[in-house]
Amino acid sequence: MNSDYINKITLGDCLQYLPELDESSIDLFLSDIPYGISLDDWDVLHSNTNSALLGKSPAQEGKSGFKRRGKPINGWAQADRNIGLEYQGWCKAWATKIYPKMKNGSFLFVFGARRTIHRVINAFEDSGFLLKDTLAWKKPSAHHRAQRVSIVLERRGLTKEAKKWKGWRLGNLAPIWEPIAWFMKPYKVGGTITDNILENEVGAMNTGECQFNGSSPTNMPEFGFGKNETRIHEAQKPLALIKYLIKLTTRENQIVLDPFMGSGTTALAARMLDRAFIGFETNPEYHSRSLERLKGFATGEAESELSLFQPSLL
Repeated sequence: MNSDYINKITLGDCLQYLPELDESSIDLFLSDIPYGISLDDWDVLHSNTNSALLGKSPAQEGKSGFKRRGKPINGWAQADRNIGLEYQGWCKAWATKIYPKMKNGSFLFVFGARRTIHRVINAFEDSGFLLKDTLAWKKPSAHHRAQRVSIVLERRGLTKEAKKWKGWRLGNLAPIWEPIAWFMKPYKVGGTITDNILENEVGAMNTGECQFNGSSPTNMPEFGFGKNETRIHEAQKPLALIKYLIKLTTRENQIVLDPFMGSGTTALAARMLDRAFIGFETNPEYHSRSLERLKGFATGEAESELSLFQPSLL
């Protein structure tokens, strides 16, 4: 069945197509999945209990970041306290379908949000996978919006209180890193990881070709977008980061699965590294633009993206 999906980004819900993939055929799972934090319509994975969700306030008009209103951590209603569990259930719904498709001892990289990554971990562990590590992708910069408490109070006419809270802010610290949960599918009981590598050719790390300045890679990879890199999706990850994870854990011609393809970065990175890919995407616009990006690589028009990164990672 894999031949129907190899090196294709299929338009549709992965829940429909994952059962059709061959069992024990996938060498690496790598996906920047929806985070369940209501970033946009595609990221609302809970019961929407308030019409203000994804709306805009006057302060958000014309802003490149924080363009829509999400739910506050405290929620707007008691039912909002179930958001985390609903997200965990959504993750488990497709994680259980992925499990039989992965080779024994294979790796899985799942991007997530700092507030919801534990739900991803719970869902994957409940589906049979083992948590190997949690990487911290360090970004060169980060969108940050933290209102001054003093300004909020001044607008309420609370001058005395505004002076008391001068220098204090609402919100979070600048989000300079994002977690990547690193899982493994268990290999045969009684065997060793070396036995599994010999049998399935997965489970090892190619640190020799993924070094930084002559040193072995750490669990805090640092990558940013290249100057000429194509940007399609607001949650898109740098091509160099995705190429790094693929090269670290796979060999040429192995298969990389990404059921939430978005901008097509996983597919493009796989083709650049002579790996095969299987991808799915539900959004027609992102699907179309990801295909255009792949076509650009096939015709040589994406050469500018190829030349952006360290030679050791190509």
